[in-house]
Amino acid sequence: MNKLSNMQQILKQQQVDAALITDPHNVFYLTGFNSDPKERLLAVMVFAQAEPFLICPAMEAPDAKAAGWMGEIAGHADTQDAMEVLYRTAEKRNQPMQSIAIEKAHMTVDRYDAINRYFQSPEIHAIDDQLNAMRVVKDESELDILRHAAKLADYAIEVAAQKMNEGMTEIELMTEIELALKKRGITHMSFDTTVLTGPKAASPHGKTGERKITRGDLVLMDLGVIYEGYCSDITRTLAFGEPSEQAKEVYEIVRHAEQAALDAVSPGITAAELDGISRTVIEEAGYGEYFTHRLGHGLGISVHEFPSIHGGNNMPLQAGMVFTIEPGIYVPDQVGVRIEDDVVVTEDGYEVLTKYPKELTIITR
Repeated sequence: MNKLSNMQQILKQQQVDAALITDPHNVFYLTGFNSDPKERLLAVMVFAQAEPFLICPAMEAPDAKAAGWMGEIAGHADTQDAMEVLYRTAEKRNQPMQSIAIEKAHMTVDRYDAINRYFQSPEIHAIDDQLNAMRVVKDESELDILRHAAKLADYAIEVAAQKMNEGMTEIELMTEIELALKKRGITHMSFDTTVLTGPKAASPHGKTGERKITRGDLVLMDLGVIYEGYCSDITRTLAFGEPSEQAKEVYEIVRHAEQAALDAVSPGITAAELDGISRTVIEEAGYGEYFTHRLGHGLGISVHEFPSIHGGNNMPLQAGMVFTIEPGIYVPDQVGVRIEDDVVVTEDGYEVLTKYPKELTIITR
């Protein structure tokens, strides 16, 4: 049963007439058409009892067909009211429209008002949880794509280790990484590539800038690629020259915290338990106050997706889930270390998709 059929079954079970899916990532998941429509309307409308249709900017209709969409395409011009085009196309289905499901986390107020205006104030239901539940378990074809995306992330760290030199700025190293990936056919990163050196690595969301690499620095790199619509996400912290004893100590604590969490991954353990295992290692080493974020996040079409791996999430993990494990210690103005891997839950444990070594690498040239 394909993804659209699954969505139709959900609508039937919940006695909802139709679903309007507007998040481009969810549209891609359901249709195979990957687009960034900017402010224009891109959506797939799924009916409990009729064929779905795709609505997109008219100029993108050929791209939707090329992506493999076999159903109706309602193209809208910039001069048209896209929500009216949506309504007129839906009207031709001659289906009840008394209840419509939407992604409440994505729907704009303007489009919400248009739904009420054109569809005569239907009952509005949320479909977010159901879509999360569909996307959270990856099939084998998705896992193969994610494995390849992870290999490219590993390659990016290899490039960084080869290109890193004293006096090179963070931006210069970032440019070398992304240039090498472009030569391998990657057009988009999962997010802005982060390169942080020395004390700047102590900022979990620090910004890549003009600071130059100096001997003794830890160099933290957080990056990922988009490959065939799916994301990877890796963090490695390398040393350029001999690091301080404090830096070595912190690095080993983080490495052990990450490995402890990895070793615990299996179906049935909760996200909260996993976070707690890693956090306990860091707390017992005396650095608990410096681990300031969750352990990880879901990974797939979105670089941050359901589920969130944190201490308040008691959701049991199940085979096929993919997420990051990324503990860190950030001592302000002194040292910052994060190690991050992409992990899939298997029937009897786990598989690590990102494979760049995690023993402390000291670059000595």
